[in-house]
Amino acid sequence: MLCKFTGSTFDVTWLIYRGCSRHHWFGRYCSGRCRPVNELYQKHETEINEILSRYPENFKRSAIMPLLFLAQREKGFVPQEALAQIADITGVSETDVASVLGFYSLFQETPGGRYRIQVCTDLPCALRGSETYLKNLCEALGVKTGEITEDGLFSVEAVKCLAACHRAPMFQLQGDGEIKYYENQSVELTMQIIEGIRASVASEKEGKHG
Repeated sequence: MLCKFTGSTFDVTWLIYRGCSRHHWFGRYCSGRCRPVNELYQKHETEINEILSRYPENFKRSAIMPLLFLAQREKGFVPQEALAQIADITGVSETDVASVLGFYSLFQETPGGRYRIQVCTDLPCALRGSETYLKNLCEALGVKTGEITEDGLFSVEAVKCLAACHRAPMFQLQGDGEIKYYENQSVELTMQIIEGIRASVASEKEGKHG
């Protein structure tokens, strides 16, 4: 567990493995000069304690997913340092947290656009034209897979199964804290959706400056 010891003549951070209290991150601080330096917990203490309260004491690992969503909310992706912080809060290894992060397309490991267009390219979807759809969509937006549009609003990503193989081409749209699904897509239909979002964002900006 990361704790910071401050003395009169020195200030140094030590790595201590659960030497203070198993409840260290659950709102109880150890005595003396030791205090937590878990930035995620410090920033969202009330919300994290509420999340942890949903689960039995021996099943804090069940909080990994909501904590990943919490870490992702601020920047639109989960920064690397959050893995160790979530591991410390839930009492699991950093590898355990990373395995959850990597498994679900709902979580992002790298920065992207405000809106992420995630196209399933698994074999069943590919047989229904998803790879061609993805290629043509990228061309229409002037980006490559994984890149962000010039206005910073959209990134296009290839992902694994989204459970709608029979309605491919399809994509999952993540942005502004929402997740939406669009099925039986063509590039023309998708561009209409994109232009609608752009118009909404422009209207939003005008409202703020109006």
